[in-house]
Amino acid sequence: MTAPVLLDVRGVNTIFGAHHVLKDVSFTIRPGETVGLVGESGSGKTTIGRAILGIGPVSSGSLMFQGQEIAGLAPRERKGDAARIQAVFQDPYTSLNPSMTIEDILAEPVVARGIQSVSEARARVRELLDAVNLPADAAHRFPREFSGGQRQRVAIARALALQPKLIVCDEPVSALDLSTQARVLDLFVELQERTGVAYLFVSHDLAVVRHISHRVAVMRGGEIVEFGECDQVTARPEHPYTQRLLLAAPVANPARQAERRAAFRALQKA
Repeated sequence: MTAPVLLDVRGVNTIFGAHHVLKDVSFTIRPGETVGLVGESGSGKTTIGRAILGIGPVSSGSLMFQGQEIAGLAPRERKGDAARIQAVFQDPYTSLNPSMTIEDILAEPVVARGIQSVSEARARVRELLDAVNLPADAAHRFPREFSGGQRQRVAIARALALQPKLIVCDEPVSALDLSTQARVLDLFVELQERTGVAYLFVSHDLAVVRHISHRVAVMRGGEIVEFGECDQVTARPEHPYTQRLLLAAPVANPARQAERRAAFRALQKA
């Protein structure tokens, strides 16, 4: 049986002055699903993520989260489960308060919402650190004491603190080296299997999106030009722009890479 829709993005437009940033954007996300949103810089993928989080404008269209319209509502105006949308951003260092310990960073959201007492929040911090494979003594350290990959694990733990239904992941591994990227992506998958959380995973990298997504939406110029099952979109794309993204993605085999570059040049001339 098909799972109910968690988030229904329907005909969303965003206009800044004379610039049409989002053009009739539509897609759905179901519980426990990862939808990858891929495109080059300026394609509009971050803009739609910010609109879903309530920190970006919607000129027209609908954002239905668990049956509630949230388009145009600030996070503080959202009620009930509509507040259960969290975010993981690209740069974990600037998204974490450098003057706070990791314990304070992770405890803050649950205490602020009155969900738990301070002692209960501390126990929750230990659970969160364990969930993202960080040691318990990390709680008493500061963000500057961790590597980029470890800081991103802290950011993921903070996003999980309120047990969200959906996490908007905006280029969460693009600042990391390739080996760290792979480990963090595996962590996202493991956490989804354990908690059932859904992700909107925003990236410019088709290979990253392929690693984690169930379905993929490809954006160009504020529009979704292709949307479908991950295997179809990332291996047998139909739209010329998606084909260019695929051919531009690096591969480890030098001979295969040379073939892809030749095919990419031929496609550019077509």
